[in-house]
Formats: sequence, C-alpha cells, structure tokens
Amino acid sequence: MREQVKRNYLEITSIDDLKGVNKPTIDYSLYLLDPVDFQLNKFFYKNIGKKHKWIDRLAWSEEKWIDYVSSKNVNTYVLKQKDDLVGFFELILHQENNEIEIAYFGILEEYQNKKLGSYLLSEAIKESLYKKSIERVWLHTCSLDHKNALNNYLARGMKIFKTEIINI
Repeated sequence: MREQVKRNYLEITSIDDLKGVNKPTIDYSLYLLDPVDFQLNKFFYKNIGKKHKWIDRLAWSEEKWIDYVSSKNVNTYVLKQKDDLVGFFELILHQENNEIEIAYFGILEEYQNKKLGSYLLSEAIKESLYKKSIERVWLHTCSLDHKNALNNYLARGMKIFKTEIINI
C-alpha cells in the first residue's frame, strides 16, 4: 500500500537568525562522539526511527555503518542526561557547497515533549554555523516525523525552501 508523504526542506543561513534555547539543566550534556561508534548511531536510528518509518538504513551491513560514521564529513553528537542516552544528531559536511546537512536528528521516546528537541536543534545549528566557511545549514522533515518536528524547525528560525509530495 502506497502512502503520500509531504516532505519539507528547511534552511538557516545565519547564526543571527537562530532563536536558540538554553540547556534545560546541568544534568544534560552534549558531546561529539569521538571515537565514532556505529552501534550508537544504529541504536538511535532504530529506536527513534521506528515510529517514523526510518527504513533506508535498516538493510545496511555492519561494514556500511562503519564506513558511514567513519567518514571525515560525518559528525555525530549525543545528548545525555547524566549517564542516560537522550538523543542525537548527525551532521554531514557538504564541502563543495559550504553547507552542513542535519541528516538525522531525534530524541528517544521517553524524553520527548520536554522541550529537549528545541535545545538539541539549537545546538545542532550552532555547531554547524560556527564552522569556518559554512554558509547554510539544512535538513528535511516529513509528515511521518514527530508531530512537533516542523514547528520546532520553524521556531528555531529555519525557513522552508522546498516542499514536495512523495509516495512511499
């Protein structure tokens, strides 16, 4: 059975346009995953994505996961509350266009609806725009994503630059 999905592409081009959100409490920490750990990326992808039909990477081999997270153009950031995993985002540098794509972004279900997504997105945008020569940060979201996803992106200062209907 085919399903129509609305996909929106959003961008932000200046740190001045960011409507940031402060860290919720000192119990939270955000860090660049170094060294890389494909199992952690895979864990977040599967657990956050299961409700939103993230399926393209489910067939990836271990080798493909390792190659992906080991790319010099991919960075993964992890949000924790004390020692508990909360959420993540992946940034992909597209050097040829001086831009960064927020490839995957999400909060585990037990931490959703606590404004943590707003904070995490603010940090993803900051991490991206503070990099030398980055002119644009972009992502896409769709009608299958969390009900607050699009509103969060717009509230942080991102603008829609393309919309399309796809069939899955």
